[in-house]
Order: sequence, then structure tokens, then C-alpha cells
Amino acid sequence: MSSQFFIVSRPSTSEYEIKKSRFIGVAMPCDSEQSALKQLRQLAGQHPSANHLAFAWRIRAPEGFITERFFDAGEPSGTAGRPILAPLQGGDLINSVVAVIRYFGGIKLGTGGLTRAYGNAAKLAIDAAEKLPWVEMAQFKLQIDYSQLQMLEYQLKQLHGRIIDQQFTDTVTVIIELPAEHSGSIKEQFS
Repeated sequence: MSSQFFIVSRPSTSEYEIKKSRFIGVAMPCDSEQSALKQLRQLAGQHPSANHLAFAWRIRAPEGFITERFFDAGEPSGTAGRPILAPLQGGDLINSVVAVIRYFGGIKLGTGGLTRAYGNAAKLAIDAAEKLPWVEMAQFKLQIDYSQLQMLEYQLKQLHGRIIDQQFTDTVTVIIELPAEHSGSIKEQFS
């Protein structure tokens, strides 16, 4: 398994036609199974007359393991979901869901033809997507003086981090998120 993962930065779409059947591949970013399911429901709503909506996803859990799921959507077992999952695995993509919508053209493709068609549609959608390196993020709480807040905001901006929540009392309590590789230096600087 690669130590470098990639994510899809925004949704991308591709179309593929074979023997009058139309395959629409859509690659989308997602950070949870709930997010993936929500996007799939939206796609199903946009294509109510489609014959099949098969999909696969790879999502990295905060604990570090990767969840993979795929669904054949009524096609013969192993001919839709698994071929969609393969290019996600091959491209080291995580936090991504790929769906392939099929409009049946009246000519049966056979199991080999279906496998190739779903795999090609998924690969085309992934190829059309902008992919970025995935960066592990860390969240933690800091308690700082008011005089340190502006410097913290500046440091976070430089490190591509952000303040998620802040509470003001006699000090400022902030919950911040930033790339995990920088968390030690921020904790040290603002402890």
C-alpha cells in the first residue's frame, strides 16, 4: 500500500457508450459514508429513469484504516461495483466515491462486457477529476492569552490551518485544525 494518498478535489463526470448502452461515470469527494450516501441519493434523483446506479468508495477513517464499499445495483455479481473500485485502489484515491449510471440500450453486453464498461466509465471519471495529495489533519484545543490570538491566526494561515471554535473568558480557548505534521510546533509555540 502506498504511503501517499490522493483525493478528488471536486466532482467530475464522463460518458461512455457501448452497444447503445450509456454509462455516465461521476467521481466525487466525500469524507464519510454518510456524505457518500447523500451524494449518491442526489445522483439517483437526477437520473430517475436510469436502469442501474452502481458505485464504490474508499474512505479513510480518523483512526487511519480505509473503508472500501461497492454495490452492483442489480447487475450480475462482480460486474459493476468491483470494476468501479479497482481504479480507486489503483490511483491510491481515498475520501472519494465513484458512481456509474447506466441507461440500458437494449443489447446485452455479457459479464465481461459489463465489467469492462463499468471499469472504463469509472476510470474516465477519475481521469477527468482534479486529484490532490491528501494531507492528514489534526485537531486540538489550546488555551492562549488574548495577546497571542492574532499571532496564532497568522501562523494557522501560513500552515493551511484554521480555527474551528473559540471561547473568550479571561483567556481564549480555541479548537484548531491544521496539517498533523505542524501540530507539534504550534503546541510548543503556544503552550
